[in-house]
Order: sequence, then C-alpha cells, then structure tokens
Amino acid sequence: DVVVTFIKKHNSKMVKADSKTHLMDQDHHALCHFAASGIAAVINFPLWRASSIAQSGFKIEGSNFMVRYYKAVVQPPFKGLVATMFGMTWARGAIFYGSDVGKAFLLDSGVYGPVAQTMPPLIIGTLVQAINMPLVRATITIQDPSCELRNVREALMYIYQTRGLGGLWHGVSAGIMKTVPKYITAVAVKDYLEVHLPHSSDPSNQKSSNMLRSAVKSITAGVAGAVLTNPLDVLRNEMFKTDLSLANTFRKLLKEEGWSFSARGMTSNMTAVAIPIAVTIFMTDVLTGLNLKTSI
Repeated sequence: DVVVTFIKKHNSKMVKADSKTHLMDQDHHALCHFAASGIAAVINFPLWRASSIAQSGFKIEGSNFMVRYYKAVVQPPFKGLVATMFGMTWARGAIFYGSDVGKAFLLDSGVYGPVAQTMPPLIIGTLVQAINMPLVRATITIQDPSCELRNVREALMYIYQTRGLGGLWHGVSAGIMKTVPKYITAVAVKDYLEVHLPHSSDPSNQKSSNMLRSAVKSITAGVAGAVLTNPLDVLRNEMFKTDLSLANTFRKLLKEEGWSFSARGMTSNMTAVAIPIAVTIFMTDVLTGLNLKTSI
C-alpha cells in the first residue's frame, strides 16, 4: 500500500509538471507568433500605405509612377502609424496562433481534418475583422493625401459624426470576405507545405534546409493569399471612399472599369499582403526554433 501510494503521488506530480510545461510551451508559442507579427507590421507599414492609396484610387501628384510610389511609401507624414501597426500585430498574431491551437484542439477532439483546418481561421478571422474594422476604416481614410484629418482619433470622430455608429463598420462585409479567405488560404498552404516539403537527410545541413523549407512555405502562403483576395480589397477600399453598399460598389466598379478592377493595385497588394504573411510565418519558425534551442 505504501508503494502504491508513493507511485500515485509520483505520477500525480509528473502529470502536474507535464501540464505546467505544456502551458509554458503554449505561452512561448504565442509569444513567438505575436513577436513575428510585430516584426512583419514594422516592415509592412510603408507597403500597406502604398497599397491602400492605390486600391482606394487616392490621387498623388507626380510626373511618373516611381515618383508617386516614392511619395506613397516613403514621404511623410505617416498618419496612423502606431494604430496601424498595433492593429496588424494583434490581428495577424491572433489568426495564426489561434489557427494552430484551434486546429490541434479540433483534431484531438476527433473533428474531420478539412473542417479542423478551415474552422479556426474562419471564426477567428471573422472576429478579428469585426473588432478591427473601425480602426481599419479610420487608418485607410487618413491615407488620402487630400484628407485634412490629422490622426486616427479625428478620423473615428469624423466618421461617427457624419455616418453614425454604423459608419464605423461600413465595409465590414467586404473586409470579412477579403480577410477570411486570405487567411484560410495562407494557413492551409502553410500547413500543407509543412507536412509535404522534404526534410534534409544530412544532419550537417539541417539548419539551412529548415530555413529553406520555411522560406518556401512562407512565400507560397503569402502570395496565394494576396492573389486570391485582391478584388475584395479593392471592393472594401472603394466602399470606404464612396460610402456605397457592397452591391452598389461592385456595380459601380464593373460599369467604370469592367473586370479589370480586380487587378487594381495588384502590384502594391502583392507586397502589402504577401510580405507580412510571409514574414510572420518565417519569423515564427525562426523564433520557435530559437526557443527550442534555449529550452534544450
């Protein structure tokens, strides 16, 4: 009886220790995701700014494309810088981390694979877009070079005073249609390549092989998400600019530009969307690898 009691106590302590270790690993995993998302936000702000201006059809003075692009990317003032980077960091980190944790939980619960793959980014992406929408609308609004609003707070107040509370969420339907498929695609491509890309059989080449795998996985996921959702980005930004409904905005774009509207701002969007997704995935792998090394 004494031996049995000792074994039970020992096993209980081991379970608690394993549980504590698992929670610590989850905390480190979350930190890696949000840190990587923050790095991507810092790199991405100028590119996002240029993409928002291009897709919204805001006018920038300049004799040629390079001059206008320089003004859109580099030239101050950088309105909404802190708010934009904050929104990008928590949103992208929540989607990627939540998708990883949610998928693992659903698979452990016996949920069918494709459903477990799709549901977490679908649910989290929808919630994130709905929460972030007032911030997204305000930050895009003040990127117009002709806008006299000085910061995000003024933009939020202006939208509320002129359009009411609902005006802060104007365009949320297009935003969800754009954001959710983008991240479902990016997460699915990332997870698929993580499983199917070959590993190096040479131990001495393991580090460079892992870096190459991560780079291929990250870039492919980013490009796939960007190309798929560019037309929806254009729709959302045009809704911000005109305050028309989703259906009316779509009809307006078709009438004025035909289906070519779907490629408006594609070059800028490829950088503004593909780069932050790729950087987030790649830096998450790098930071997770560093964390594993320090743990060992």
